[in-house]
Amino acid sequence: MDSVVRFILILVPCYLLGSIPSSYIMGKLLRGIDLRQHGSGNLGAANTFRVLGAKAAVPVLLFDIGKGFLAVKIVGMFGVGGILQILTGVLVVILGHNYSIFVKFSGGKGVGTTAGAFLAMAPVAVGICFVIWAIILLMFRIVSVASIISALFLPVMILLANRFMESGTHVYVVVMSIIMAALVVYKHRSNLKRLSKGTEPRIF
Repeated sequence: MDSVVRFILILVPCYLLGSIPSSYIMGKLLRGIDLRQHGSGNLGAANTFRVLGAKAAVPVLLFDIGKGFLAVKIVGMFGVGGILQILTGVLVVILGHNYSIFVKFSGGKGVGTTAGAFLAMAPVAVGICFVIWAIILLMFRIVSVASIISALFLPVMILLANRFMESGTHVYVVVMSIIMAALVVYKHRSNLKRLSKGTEPRIF
């Protein structure tokens, strides 16, 4: 019972960690603006890049990746590091990012934080997905397309890395990657509507 209580208490800092709105903070610090009222209105690295430029977007992206990575480590550090507990922490930190308590439950789309979490669990697969993301972005110059496609490839890359590199990835990690890919697609539903209309903005 003590471990259950301890785990529940760990979920609170995981959610609060995910809820830190790095792009919102960057907008306020650099220009005194609320990024929810500029560009796409999304509190993520891509919109930060559009509105504030690369010098602001890179730290935001790294911070968001770090949130996911750290959440995995936090659960393990407190001695409740079973795979189901770790994946619950991953889910909570990503939900914190997407629905931050600090900005009225708005937030980003979870791509960076998802990447950070799986970087801690399946680094090879995430590395391959990053290459896919970069190639798609260079081809189409649309961040949402690159993000959706790389997220959909994540479960596949985890399975392939597990098959050929004997990394021993747990089946629950694959299941969670499928759930996270679905969540990324869901969070991009407005982008998908704009893509169908040909109005989705290009980067660069």
